[in-house]
Amino acid sequence: MNPRIESLEKMLDGPRDGALLRFSLGNEYLKAGEPRKAANCFQNAVDRDNNYSAAWKALGKALADAGDHPSALAAYERGIAVAEAKGDIQAAKEMSVFAKRIRKALAEGTG
Repeated sequence: MNPRIESLEKMLDGPRDGALLRFSLGNEYLKAGEPRKAANCFQNAVDRDNNYSAAWKALGKALADAGDHPSALAAYERGIAVAEAKGDIQAAKEMSVFAKRIRKALAEGTG
């Protein structure tokens, strides 16, 4: 197993567990080519901090990478609302582009 993933997993359910730890672990799973595990981590991150726009964006990406386009679209749409409410315009723009691509693929039956 990846040593970075192992070290992050050891911190789960400890005093340092939280949205940032789950987000970091999700990123490591994405790098390791495990989008479903990554999506689970990102979902845990947004469950802990519903206003974490970067985690919403990463959740959308992980779900899209895992082939779950309807759920990815829902994550991006939620993330856009969170980012706009926080004034995180760049993240909102990025997620809007990704959401638009997914909507198009779903409409064409390729998503």
